[in-house]
Amino acid sequence: MTSDHYDVLIIGAGLSGVGMACRLALACPDKRVALVERRHAMGGTWDLFRYPGVRSDSDMFTFGFGFRPWNELTVLADGPSIRRYVIDTAREFGIDAKIRFGLRTTHASWSSVERRWTLRAEDGAGATHTLTCAFLIGATGYYDYDRGHVPAFPGLASFAGRFVHPQHWPDDLDWRGKRVVVIGSGATAVTLVPALAAEAAHVTMVQRSPGYVLAVPSRDAISETLLRVLPKRIVYALARRRNIFLQRTLYKAAMRWPARVRSVLLGRVRKRLGASGSMADFTPSYAPWTQRMCVLPDGDLFDAMAAGKASIVTGVVESFDAGGVRLASGEAIAADIVVSATGFDLQALGGMTIEVDGRPVPAGRALTYKGVLLDGVPNFAVLFGYINASWTLKVDLAAQYVCRLLIAMEEQGATMAVPRAPRDEALDVCILDALRAGYVERGEAAMPRQGKTGPWRVSHSYERDRRVLLREPIEDSALQLS
Repeated sequence: MTSDHYDVLIIGAGLSGVGMACRLALACPDKRVALVERRHAMGGTWDLFRYPGVRSDSDMFTFGFGFRPWNELTVLADGPSIRRYVIDTAREFGIDAKIRFGLRTTHASWSSVERRWTLRAEDGAGATHTLTCAFLIGATGYYDYDRGHVPAFPGLASFAGRFVHPQHWPDDLDWRGKRVVVIGSGATAVTLVPALAAEAAHVTMVQRSPGYVLAVPSRDAISETLLRVLPKRIVYALARRRNIFLQRTLYKAAMRWPARVRSVLLGRVRKRLGASGSMADFTPSYAPWTQRMCVLPDGDLFDAMAAGKASIVTGVVESFDAGGVRLASGEAIAADIVVSATGFDLQALGGMTIEVDGRPVPAGRALTYKGVLLDGVPNFAVLFGYINASWTLKVDLAAQYVCRLLIAMEEQGATMAVPRAPRDEALDVCILDALRAGYVERGEAAMPRQGKTGPWRVSHSYERDRRVLLREPIEDSALQLS
C-alpha cells in the first residue's frame, strides 16, 4: 500500500482532466497537483475509441481548449488527431509528468476533522493505493468505460458472423468485401457507415427511428482564406468565436422556432439525398435539439448511399439468426458482421463511491451547484460539459471557476468550501434532462440532480455560464467558506 498527499487531485486524464490541470498550472502554479488515470494512456474517450472513422461530433475550434487553440483547418477531427492534441497539450504544460497511470479510484472519503479527502485506488495487479488531497475533482465523463450498451437481442447466440460493439473494436476485424449491418442512428452509427462502406461489400444502417443530420464542410474555408492575410493566432481565435456564435444561434432558434428549423434541416437533407434514399429515413418524430444532432463531414453518409455502398432501413430488430438480422416487419438483412452502435450506459464519477464524514453520498441524489460543485460535499468539483454545444466549452468554464474558488479560499485562509441548498430546492431531474436520448432515459438515476432555481439549475447556456462562473463573486449565500 502506498500513500501520497496533494493539494488538488484530478480523477481522469482525458480531455477534461488535462484541461483542468492546465488551467491549474496557469492560475495556481504553486499547488501540488496530480491526475489519477485508470488506463495506461492519456486521452480518455479518444484513447478508448478506436473504431473506423472515429471523430469529433463538434467542431474542433470550440471542442479544443480555450488556452491552446486548435490550429488546424480540419473542422471535425479524427480520433488519433484529438488524442495527439491532448497529449501535446499535456506535455506543453508539464501535465504529463503529473499523471499516475493504471490506478482505478474506487472510493473517496472526506473528513471534516482532517479537512482532506482520502482516496482508495487499485492497480492492475489488485494492489491498493491510498491518496489524500485537500481538493478533489472528478473528470471522468459520464459513461461506463468497461462496456457499451447492448440490448438483449433474441437469437443473438445463433448468429454465425462477428458481433461487435464500437466501444471495444477488435483489432482483427476484417470487413473488406463483407456485408455489414450497423444497428443505431446516433453519432457513432453515422460515422461508422461511410468509414466501413469504403471497403465493405455493403453497409446497412438499421435504425429504430431517424435522427437529425447536418452536412458540414470538413475544412474551414473561411479561416483558410483569412490565413493569407492575418496571423494564425487571430484567425483561429476568430474561428472559435464564430463557431460558438453559430452553435448558440442554431440551438436558440431550434428552441424558439422548432418547426421552422426542422423545415430548414429537412430541406438540406432532401437536397443532398436526391434519389439515393428515402426522406422517411431522415425525418425524426421529435423537435430539433431535443436529442443531439449528428454532423456529417462533407455529407459522407449521403455520398456512400449515392454510390450504392450504403443504405438505411428504419425498423425494429426482432431477432438474429445464423445469417443476419430479422426485423419486426419481417424483412431479413443478411450480414457477415453486425456492429451494435447502440450507445453506452451512464456512469457517474467513473463508478467511484463517495462519503462525507462517514455518510454515503450517492451521485444520483446529489444536487449540483453552478453545474460544478455538489450540495453538502466539501472541496469537490465534477466537470460536466454541454449537451447542446461542444463538451469542452463548459468544462473549460468550470475549470476556470475551480481555479477562482481555490484562489479565493487561499486568500481567506479557508480550508473548506461546501454548497448548502435550501431544504426544498431539489427536483427529481438529472443534469442531462434537456437531452431525451435513450442512454439518458436508461441511466438518468445515476446522474446528479438539478434544483428549481438559481445556482442549482443547469442552464445549458454558454452566455449565462460565462457570467456566473467567470465574473460573479465566488462568495454567495449558498456557498460556505470556512
